[in-house]
Amino acid sequence: MINIPNILAFIRLLIAPVMFWIILNPQLFTSAGWDITWSYYTASLLFVIASVTDFFDGYVARELNQITIVGQILDPLADKMLTLAAFLGLMMSGAASAWAIYIIIVRELFITGLRTLSISEGIDVSASMAGKVKTVAQMIAIGFLLMHWPFGDLLLWIAVALTVYSGAEYLIGFTKAYKGKV
Repeated sequence: MINIPNILAFIRLLIAPVMFWIILNPQLFTSAGWDITWSYYTASLLFVIASVTDFFDGYVARELNQITIVGQILDPLADKMLTLAAFLGLMMSGAASAWAIYIIIVRELFITGLRTLSISEGIDVSASMAGKVKTVAQMIAIGFLLMHWPFGDLLLWIAVALTVYSGAEYLIGFTKAYKGKV
């Protein structure tokens, strides 16, 4: 249960609320006499660090054969907490579309529930390539939005489209696997 991949996922769980707080409190840096961009840099740095742990926990789990049921639940939960902390913070600060974030949150909650069900039923519905592309698109959109760079909104809506597509693909895969099991 306690292994490197699970520790890395737990680190993401800890980083998410800190990053969320920084996104919502940029005055922390301006009241200290620093430019507001330092809050953007700090939130972005935390997001990048957490995102890197996401890559390494999966890699280490596969390479060292440390895949556990706890990890199968903790890893996607940590991913969701990180991306949702970023998206909600961006939405609440006015940097991201509420509708886009709503669509992403609904999909993520639905798929997280479906993934938990599939694990409890012993159904392996691993993340597809579309799911991985969705995650990368979301991370790029978050990065652009955190830094207040141009095209952040466009990248967010591209991430929304990929999020909906990969969710549908996951649902279809689960349905086929469940029918095959029954």
